[in-house]
Amino acid sequence: MAEDNHEDTPVEGIALKRRVGLVSGVALIVGTMIGSGIFVSPKGVLLRSGSVGTSLLVWSGCGILSLLGALCYAELGTMITKSGAEYSYMMDAFGPLPAFLFSWVSVLVLKPSMMAIICLSLGEYVVEPLNIGCPPNMYAVKLVAALSIGVITYINCLSVKLATRIQNIFTCSKLLAIAIIVVGGFIKLTEGHTKHLATGFEGESATFSDIATAFYSGLWAYDGWNNLNYVTEELKNPYVNLPLAIAIGIPLVTLCYVLVNVSYITVMSTAELLASEAVAVTWAHRVLGVMYFIMPISVALSSFGAGNGSCFTGGRLCYVAAREGHLVDILSFLHIRRHTPSPALIFNAVLALLMIIPGDIGSLIDFFSFTAWLFYGLTFLALIVMRHTKKDLRRPYKVPIVIAYIVLLVSIYLVVAPIIEDPQIEYLYASVFILSGLFVYIPFVYYKLKLNIMGNITIFFQLLLEVAPTKYMPD
Repeated sequence: MAEDNHEDTPVEGIALKRRVGLVSGVALIVGTMIGSGIFVSPKGVLLRSGSVGTSLLVWSGCGILSLLGALCYAELGTMITKSGAEYSYMMDAFGPLPAFLFSWVSVLVLKPSMMAIICLSLGEYVVEPLNIGCPPNMYAVKLVAALSIGVITYINCLSVKLATRIQNIFTCSKLLAIAIIVVGGFIKLTEGHTKHLATGFEGESATFSDIATAFYSGLWAYDGWNNLNYVTEELKNPYVNLPLAIAIGIPLVTLCYVLVNVSYITVMSTAELLASEAVAVTWAHRVLGVMYFIMPISVALSSFGAGNGSCFTGGRLCYVAAREGHLVDILSFLHIRRHTPSPALIFNAVLALLMIIPGDIGSLIDFFSFTAWLFYGLTFLALIVMRHTKKDLRRPYKVPIVIAYIVLLVSIYLVVAPIIEDPQIEYLYASVFILSGLFVYIPFVYYKLKLNIMGNITIFFQLLLEVAPTKYMPD
């Protein structure tokens, strides 16, 4: 598919255009992986791992595991060049039902709630300087979050090029913030502040299950390693740029996470770090002095960039699922001039806005965290299955199959371990929600039941949003 340099002129054959280059691809991976978590509360890994040394090993191990998983996705993404990531791969390997259930959970819950959480975090850091000595006003936080969702969605509907440029800029800003933390920590180390790091594995008492839950916390901080696969159809030269962006982006994030944690531990004791609600701000007060305000601003900018990346990828998943007939038709339409999936982006934003109303939806993501790794595991299994069932497919990049088996086994453990070790009713609720998708799939997808009113609704929104139907156009 040729690159389109004229975003505001209609072309024959409406389709997504390849506008995402290597730099933008790396920025999308790094920008969505690094949100507010590493600045706000990296204490989950330290608390569960039991010692400074083990926590740093866990951070490194999570990065290695994310890289191995992403390399599997690189083979899938260069073999099946459709956008949609897990959805498209499961569709080709297992058929429509697993793909539909994945889109059912992701489109309705995981993607919009993740965007809502990111924007709520942004709201807290924007409002915090206005509430010195007082708890933040939640109405103000929610208002800022809602405005952020609106601005981010407008940008993504307006132009792919603008959205990717903003992603590049905000990724640079968050890397600058990380550089400040790393350099500040290094200076403190050279001044002799080594007593906290010197504790190493002292007091180590973590069990095998504790290490597993520490990995669970760390892997959520690394979530986003698969996001570039959601926009494969818009990636220039995906056969080269997809694996290359992964090879650059994920090791970069891993290095940042490990060095940032070293800096935190250099400045704060384990007890102080665990007691802090915003670790980067505590660090800034001790190292930057009167310039501490740089860090809340950096967290807000980082959250905005992560929200932009989440919106960009979430809209593409919704768009691809609708194009396959698994969601209403209007969500698969593109703007006739800008070639952006604006209906899907707006739908994702509406759901995110609904989810900021409760204000505290972090627990919702926890309940569905094992679901994410369930579908990751199915995707790794899809790679293994297609090595046998689709041997003739072109594979510009081929990962050693042993890597696929390793990450599959880890995925199984991450799904099963929390249920066995700490069974909660919420896991049952999440499972019921997944299976409830069958009540939609059977009549509307399998039997293709059509509601008469949907035709009029589609025409109304088509005229209102200036969008047209499209389909996948392979190279």
